[in-house]
Amino acid sequence: MLAAERQRFLDDYLRIRRAEGRGSDDPAYYLALPYRDVSRKLSAQWAMRARTYRYFEKRLLGSTPLDILDLGAGCGWMSYRLALRGHRPVAVDILTDGRDGLGAARHYPPFPRFESEFDRLPFADASFDLAVFNASLHYSSDYSKTLAEARRCVRAGGRIVILDSPVYRAREHGEMMRRERHEQFLAQYGTESDHMRSIEFLDLATIDTLARELRIDWRIHKPWYGVAWHSRPLKAWWKGTRPPSRFWILEGVLR
Repeated sequence: MLAAERQRFLDDYLRIRRAEGRGSDDPAYYLALPYRDVSRKLSAQWAMRARTYRYFEKRLLGSTPLDILDLGAGCGWMSYRLALRGHRPVAVDILTDGRDGLGAARHYPPFPRFESEFDRLPFADASFDLAVFNASLHYSSDYSKTLAEARRCVRAGGRIVILDSPVYRAREHGEMMRRERHEQFLAQYGTESDHMRSIEFLDLATIDTLARELRIDWRIHKPWYGVAWHSRPLKAWWKGTRPPSRFWILEGVLR
């Protein structure tokens, strides 16, 4: 990413995140994540993140300590939770802000933290058992390149897991969402926030293509987010509107 493009993205991203109410001056806020939003500003979002993490922790992690690459770590809450379970996390993010980036990890017991872009990770080949994109893969502008770099860092037989990125059955519906989102950001924040040209969603055809290109066998997991969330597709069909995204967990086993 060009330096100027990167800085514009970071400026817009941080400004929007601040306006949304991300972060806190209270250390208790960070220690409670993702299970409780002490600030009460984004409680519904954190409730979903908590359900995703509980599923990931229970169904995908297992009891054997792992070397885990936490990609898009943000404030580091997931690395903190992983470390509590005996795993060896390394947190990576492009944002180092003290409230909403790696700087906020000061509220946790220490674990390795690296400021880095996903496509140029500062690690040797085969350094990790598992790479997890923590609500972050959709910020990539090239999934093949981003996932290939994560694959390079993961040991043979290891896994890449994608959490909390929107998935659509059809690409056209993801494109509609992206246009709607840019229009909303322009109206609300004065910017479309598209400097990095993020893809912003996954679709089934793209997932299949990535499986072939990168030799990854995907397993799709569908956590339960409640009746209201899972009835959204039916409501959209009834209203004749765009189908909503799914927040499936994609578990990729490396061949």
